Amino acid sequence: MPYDVAVVGAGSFGAWTALRLHEAGCTVLLVDAYGPANSRASSGGESRIIRMGYGGREVYTRWSIESMGHWRTLADETDSGLLVNCGALWIAASDEPHALETMSVFTEAGVAYEALDARQLRRRYPHFRFDDEEWAVYEPDAGGLLARRAVQTLVRRLIEQGVRYEQRHVQSPAEVESRKVVFACGPWLPRLFPVELGKRILPSRQEVLFFGVPPGSSVYGPSGTPCWIDIANTYYGLPDLENRGFKVALDKRGPLMDPDTAERTVGAEAVQRVRGYLARRVPELANAPLVEARVCQYENTATSDYILDRHPAFDNVWIAGGGSGHGFKHGPSVGSYMKELVLDGRVPDERFRIDTKPEFTEMTSQSSL
Repeated sequence: MPYDVAVVGAGSFGAWTALRLHEAGCTVLLVDAYGPANSRASSGGESRIIRMGYGGREVYTRWSIESMGHWRTLADETDSGLLVNCGALWIAASDEPHALETMSVFTEAGVAYEALDARQLRRRYPHFRFDDEEWAVYEPDAGGLLARRAVQTLVRRLIEQGVRYEQRHVQSPAEVESRKVVFACGPWLPRLFPVELGKRILPSRQEVLFFGVPPGSSVYGPSGTPCWIDIANTYYGLPDLENRGFKVALDKRGPLMDPDTAERTVGAEAVQRVRGYLARRVPELANAPLVEARVCQYENTATSDYILDRHPAFDNVWIAGGGSGHGFKHGPSVGSYMKELVLDGRVPDERFRIDTKPEFTEMTSQSSL
């Protein structure tokens, strides 16, 4: 007998979608070519920020609030420390509109926050450097997710609850014995559906660096450093989680990459660029040893909005993708949304439809904020 629904892709979007469908009473098959949160996947990194700040894009703020509760429940029920509540700091200059819009949405949505001026920032985070005109929005309820481990923990729970998991390569809906299929394959989606998504989702190379902190120092850990996003300079970072190093990355779309075959070695130019930034922002770490480096990918849409929609050529196929560098945290909300599309006949919002996504004519350096 065929499954009610097959979900192809065992990352954050796919695993949470499988859970919501299973909870609704479906028989569910979850499939992944390389394994849950594997090293090639967009959900395969060590850590991700979960933050409520999204400027004026209120839907994502509300999804972050909703998703935070589900990630916390998963962490509490598995006693796994998957969620680190260290807060998030949005560093802004003068009248930065993204920060101002974020505070406005926070007020409407009931999100706790503080607005800190340069003097307050220097007193609270003396290991960072702030210019006189800089200020920040601090979200005390934000934090970091241990991404790879979180997804793998979730998939193990799914298997224990009766979801069937298979590791195999699926290249078309016809290859799975299922009445309905959800493809949540991240950077592989444009290859699977080149006509519909080939120019609407572009995978980009993103280099992430981890620097060793000074011996005996705890100030760079989650008790002394929040997750942070430097809006004007488009860098972001996380504290020294699990003693793996102080994470720093440039939040701009990198060059195109093939998620199957790309070499994942970080170049010397990227290391020097980040060291130059650290010399200005966190000077004590400018010459710190590089203890780990990763190359992952964003799967970008031109608007940075997700694609959560029915495939235009198949009545029984749906797409969940286009995470654009900020999707991991929203896995629980995406899973609920996909359940409504697949089982309840919900019509997708315009923001998430395939046909509202412009085709890329060239790669830009747009941020995922």
